[in-house]
Formats: sequence, structure tokens, C-alpha cells
Amino acid sequence: MEFDIVVLTDHRYVSPQKKTPYIENVLLEDRLVVEALQAEGLKVVRKSWDDPHFDWSTTKLALFRTTWDYFDRFPEFSTWFENTSKLTQFINSKELITWNIDKHYLQDLSRAGVTIPKTIFVEKGTQTILQTLFSAAVQDHGFREEQFVLKPCVSGAARHTYKIHTTEISKYEDLFGQLISEEAMMLQEFQGNIVSEGEISMMLINGQFTHAVLKIAKPGDFRVQDDFGGSVHEYDPSKEQITFAEKVVNAAPELLVYARVDLFRDNEGNWDLAELEIFEPELWFRRNPSAAQKLAKTIKDTCLSVKV
Repeated sequence: MEFDIVVLTDHRYVSPQKKTPYIENVLLEDRLVVEALQAEGLKVVRKSWDDPHFDWSTTKLALFRTTWDYFDRFPEFSTWFENTSKLTQFINSKELITWNIDKHYLQDLSRAGVTIPKTIFVEKGTQTILQTLFSAAVQDHGFREEQFVLKPCVSGAARHTYKIHTTEISKYEDLFGQLISEEAMMLQEFQGNIVSEGEISMMLINGQFTHAVLKIAKPGDFRVQDDFGGSVHEYDPSKEQITFAEKVVNAAPELLVYARVDLFRDNEGNWDLAELEIFEPELWFRRNPSAAQKLAKTIKDTCLSVKV
């Protein structure tokens, strides 16, 4: 073995010629992780997941960090993911990533007692229309809002995510027909508090809370991602919120090396899970570098304890 661990990014962030504030943050996040791992005495290299020249059998571990083109190249990524999993060990594990990459995992967590927003999953190839689905959402699933959100079950950066008012459903029927012929989709009741209060991201390493941020959408939008002008703020969560986040990670199929729990106050005033991100989440290590150090120690002590 040549390396203990490879920190995974995508090709745009390996040696970028143009360094925007966004790219600078990507590079800083990865640098903090690489340096923390090196401080633990590990042999580390940073590579694009699609690097055609790298021999993945030469590393004991591969850590997903900023592989943020995977959802635009999902068939290619899936092939690489399956092949590379035979050569090295992923963090989090292959089984966890496979479970988490598709938002059907929300059903599993809901069955385990985690509150999620009212959701309808629509499988690929289903013969239906949006109007029929929304009528069923109201009658059978308790949707009360006049707006809902349509999004893919496998996605990132709010790809194909639409807020639709009931008076505008007909405008989206053709688009929905095209999308559902290609991939599974989901309808969720629109959550006004995400716009008015924001969404809280809670970071946990080895099941323990480390830090949090508050994400707020720009005026007139509902998407909190900075790709769409959202802003990130320091946040000191309550004990109730920390307990909720810990409940979420404890409901996962196995212990998570790292996770981000996104939560919000729903239309009934309860804390709901928006996303459990355990694949390649933004973890804002730049706001709490000690969390990167805790991640590195966890990896050395748990993932490499027998091998180092």
C-alpha cells in the first residue's frame, strides 16, 4: 500500500486556474481534512474520483469530500463506485453510501421514528400526472399547503427542484412526465419555515455533535444552498436540536464516521429531518477546524486501527 487514505474531490477542484470564493472554500475544506489526517501520521493524497491514472488498490481508504459532480455524471460515477469499492474501503462505507445516495432512505428513518416532512415517492416509469399526485397528497397524505416541492430522489445542489403552486401544476406536467420517465421523483409539502427561519445543519463525527450552521435562502427564493445565493451563519443549537440530530444518526444502518443532519421546523411546529448527508456533505470545517481533527482521529482509531 502506498497511501493510507485518499481524499476525494472532483476534477474541477484538483488544480483550478480560476479561484472564486466558492472554489477557495472547497480548497480550504479539503486542505483542513488533509492536514488533520497528516497530523495523525497518515500518508494522504488528494485525487479526483475519476482520475484515470490512479491505482485505487494502492490506498487503504478513500474519503468522499468534494465530489460534487457525481449527480451530473451519475451513470459514470456509479460504474466507478462499484468497481473501486472492490479495490479499497470507502468512508463512509459503500453500504451506507448506497443507502444514503437515494432519498428513499427517508422512509427507513421515518419508520425508525424520525420525523420527516410529508412526502410522496414516485417511482421511475410510473404512469401518472402531477395533478393526480397532488390530489392524492391532499386526500391520503395530509398535505395542507397550496404549494409543494418536486425533486429527484437522487440529486444534489437542488438539481431539478421546483416549488409549485397548485394553480401552476399544468405548467409542469410535461416536465414531470419527462423526469419521471428517467428517474424516481418525490413530492413534499412546502415548508414555509425554511424560508422564514432557515435550515439548520448539524455536523456529527463518530455520532457526536461538533458544530452547526444556519442556512438562509436569499429573498424571494426557497433554496438555502449557496449555489442559489443562500447565506450561512453561525448557530448555537439547543439541546433539543442536538438530541434530534443524534437520534437521526443512531437510526442509520451502522455507525457513521461523519454526518450532517439538516433539520427545520415544519408547518406543525415540529423538528423535521430535511436530509441526512453522509456521502459528500459540506461540513464547514473552516468554521470549526477541530472537527476536521476529530474526523482524522476517528478514521485512524476506527477505520485504520488494525492496519496502521
